[in-house]
Amino acid sequence: MNQPATKVLVIGYVWPEPRSSAAGGHMMQILQSFLDAGWNITFSSPAALGEHKADLLTLGIAECAIELNNSSFDDFIRELAPDIVLFDRFMMEEQFGWRVEKHCPDALRVLETSDLQSLRDARHQRLKDHLKADPDGDDFGALFAPALEGEFQLMADTDLAKREIAAIYRCDISLMISDVEIRMLTEQFKVPAALLHGCPLMLEPPTEAFAPFEDRAHFLSIGNFRHAPNWDAVLWMKNSVWPLIRQQLPGAQLHIYGAYTPPKATALHNPAQGFHVMNWAEDALQVMSAARICLAPLRFGAGIKGKLVDAMLCGTPSITTPIGAEAMGDEQPWPGMIEHSAPALAAAAVALYQDRKRWTQVQEHGRQLLARRYDQNVHGPALVECLEQCRNRLAAHRRDNFTGSMLRHHAHKSTQYMSQWIEAKNRIV
Repeated sequence: MNQPATKVLVIGYVWPEPRSSAAGGHMMQILQSFLDAGWNITFSSPAALGEHKADLLTLGIAECAIELNNSSFDDFIRELAPDIVLFDRFMMEEQFGWRVEKHCPDALRVLETSDLQSLRDARHQRLKDHLKADPDGDDFGALFAPALEGEFQLMADTDLAKREIAAIYRCDISLMISDVEIRMLTEQFKVPAALLHGCPLMLEPPTEAFAPFEDRAHFLSIGNFRHAPNWDAVLWMKNSVWPLIRQQLPGAQLHIYGAYTPPKATALHNPAQGFHVMNWAEDALQVMSAARICLAPLRFGAGIKGKLVDAMLCGTPSITTPIGAEAMGDEQPWPGMIEHSAPALAAAAVALYQDRKRWTQVQEHGRQLLARRYDQNVHGPALVECLEQCRNRLAAHRRDNFTGSMLRHHAHKSTQYMSQWIEAKNRIV
């Protein structure tokens, strides 16, 4: 007799927008892995619909809008009775975790971390402190090669880290996009490795020929403007990196694409300087395939960078920083160049832009890196297998995670009472 299909409920922080952010793309890759396994998926979110929302219904994924601090969710999840609940980022676990545990205690609870937000925010604060001490400095080598212990010290006292890592403990499995972050959690925060599963971006490696050097022109930068590291990178390019490139390549053009372009970004548009703010790209891979160089001078951030994976998919060499390349490569050569100062980034960009032989070599490095580290056919089944194995020994898995059980006992009670108080207050109003 056939077993009924596994039922998955995803509680999304936002509705997925794969063409707007790497997080949205990663969520769609996870959903596709579940579909490939024959699982039934319902995607829910309390967020408003975004401009570039994916068409989940066409894929066979049910959609349901839910509300924060509303007991209607209790009826919804009891009726659905999912086998697996995936929280899209720790804030959703904070909001809905206690309700899931109360009404579906046997459901596997999975956290999609996207990246460690507490690490990203700690690095952002470190950058601010650095700029305050040295406003005119353009060499950030001291920031780009931190020891894990130093990162831990930055994060350990922050409320954000305590909230985020508590959510990891409360869940049965947390999906980690970065092996650097897995190492940080296990070595510095002492999170049991059994609670973490490495799940990078999952892609079909390209098999067709890339557009060659002579058919490419211009520089490109891309990224959602709502993501703070992307906006900081645009400002650094505008003020420091791009002027140095233009000094050596007076006719160079930089096209910057990004979803949700704010007025402060469009105000930087200056064709006379070759600095073009282009708003959202309908097809990011198409514009990436036409560019000769991808610029990604990220001064802080976490996780792995979708723009750099897109560059590899399109055979577009990238110029980035150690933060940009973090957890993305291996011992093999990077498909571009990695530098830590504005002058070095500009020099690398100019040199690679003009060197056809070197450019063609690093283009192929990207194809090879994708096959080694980001193959959907490897990571998709591994994700499904991990979740199935955890479900099969869920009681023992939870007994081994006493810290998580303790945190759920205390945190969920306080969250439950706060949520019920807000709901009662809203009824009175």
